[in-house]
Amino acid sequence: MSTIKVFEETKPNRRRFLGTAAMTIAAAKLGTFGSKDAQASPLKLAGATARKAGANASFGPLKQIDAGLLNIGYAEAGPANGPGVILLHGWPYDIHSFVDVAAILASAGYRVVVPYLRGYGSTTFLSSSTMRNAQQSAVGLDIIALMDALKIQKAIVGGFDWGARTADVMATLWPERCKAIVSVSGYLISSPEGNQVPWPPEPAFLFWYQYYFATPVGKAGYAKYLDQFNKFIWHQASPKWNFDDATYDRTAASFKNPDHVDIVMHDYRWRLGLADGERKYDDLEKRLAALPPITVPTITMEGDSNGAIHAPSTAYRDKFSGKYEYRLITGGVGHNLPQEAPEAFAKAIVDVDKF
Repeated sequence: MSTIKVFEETKPNRRRFLGTAAMTIAAAKLGTFGSKDAQASPLKLAGATARKAGANASFGPLKQIDAGLLNIGYAEAGPANGPGVILLHGWPYDIHSFVDVAAILASAGYRVVVPYLRGYGSTTFLSSSTMRNAQQSAVGLDIIALMDALKIQKAIVGGFDWGARTADVMATLWPERCKAIVSVSGYLISSPEGNQVPWPPEPAFLFWYQYYFATPVGKAGYAKYLDQFNKFIWHQASPKWNFDDATYDRTAASFKNPDHVDIVMHDYRWRLGLADGERKYDDLEKRLAALPPITVPTITMEGDSNGAIHAPSTAYRDKFSGKYEYRLITGGVGHNLPQEAPEAFAKAIVDVDKF
């Protein structure tokens, strides 16, 4: 049973932010529907949270929709007129990181949308000529396009790893579309220029795959040993999570996407300035490179056994200027926090909704 330790701060303190590179390392680790007054039922949530991690093996039938540059595959749960929640996975994970969270929130009255990011599952590019680009602003725009396609004006956005970075990007660039966010490992926005600071051996070692992916043999190795590679990352990032083969295999199917390898390579190479982005995103990236504070209500979270490298919570506290809480989830919880501690993650969504 995991335990939540809450550190609430409604006003930012003045600790010195530790810099862009610290946030980049942390990044590896990651409209309201209907009436605007719709609220989730706390009684329903109390009953729903009895569900444990692994209680749900799968979602119902998935849906597909054209949105922006993509045809996006997504799971949907809960009443159509409930408050909107969008949940975003990271690498090397997929929508099944939220299979228990979605069930809890749906039974509490939320309408939950869980999309495959570009390069995962049934999400595909509409054009073969579109660059397989994973820079942070492009992925953020994917989710804005999904909200537009689903006619969601505003939603709570929650995520971890790439998904947390995307939630941070959305809250920064389009705060009017985010009622609030839940971000595992905090503030993950960065820039290629800011990531040029060299790291001492220990953190560099923990981020070994980023440097491996920077090489041609790294790309070939990832493609050849895809399942072994990603299962190894799961063990590294969540050393105390005793997942079984069936749990891993459900997610591993999403790595068979024809664009997966290219998207993963571009993400990590772009972060280091080793792969170019697209000029059409330059203005957005310039805004993000300034590391602006996030103004929407936020809960940041961390597992006490996160084996993926991540910044301490004090490093990013000043990057959240709205109402804010930090929560440490104890009990051996690793990097895949929503799947390992679904009750805690679902509670954070419900709580931030009330900020």
